[in-house]
Amino acid sequence: MESILTSIKKMLGIAEEYTHFDADLIMHINSVFAILTQIGVGPSEGFSIEDDTDVWTDFIQDNKRLESVKSYTYMKVKLLFDPPLSSSVIESMNRIISELEWRIQVAADPVENII
Repeated sequence: MESILTSIKKMLGIAEEYTHFDADLIMHINSVFAILTQIGVGPSEGFSIEDDTDVWTDFIQDNKRLESVKSYTYMKVKLLFDPPLSSSVIESMNRIISELEWRIQVAADPVENII
């Protein structure tokens, strides 16, 4: 099973054994999970991680339709924790985040979103 904290650290280029930023990353990851809960993803009572023992299936079960939650979480955490210096890169990331957010919302509640 894949640790949420470890996978986000890996995508950010932080070694798994380097724990100096763990508290900051956990706070940002939990903020993203709060957003995802508001758009209908994850447990209805909310979800948060405390350390590297929490895994993705705790949040999205084994739902293949919600795999983009991982990329979405990474990009949101990246912007909060270590934003790019270039405004055009930030703008591009924000566009991708918006698209992922829409697609995740549709995947989380497909019946309601059928035309």
